[in-house]
Amino acid sequence: MSVEASDLRPKPVRVADAIRERIKEGRYQDGKLPTVEDLVKEFKFASQTVRDGMRILIGEGLVFSSGNRGYFVSGVVERPTDLKPDASEEIKEMRLQIQELTERVAALEERANPGGARSETTMPGMDTPK
Repeated sequence: MSVEASDLRPKPVRVADAIRERIKEGRYQDGKLPTVEDLVKEFKFASQTVRDGMRILIGEGLVFSSGNRGYFVSGVVERPTDLKPDASEEIKEMRLQIQELTERVAALEERANPGGARSETTMPGMDTPK
């Protein structure tokens, strides 16, 4: 079932509407939705457009993403417990680690150059700065 070119709705909305209708019809009894690649071929839209359509369904609570495992119908398949529901905490942790490393590098540079002038340092095997 391809989406008609004369349809004036935004493409992600068309994808979401088509998948929503299929879910209501019971086409995905096992709960597993087609891959993004398969949907790209079917709808002839860019992969980002298909993902945006899936995000609409995620926002409605009809579908959930299981990372690289794909998309699933909510309530038909149990959500994996090994996935983090929100990546923002992981991003915050990574930012803190980067900040700590930046401070450590600055302290090491200060020790190496007590006069306050930063040196142009390179990693072993890399060209010297110009």
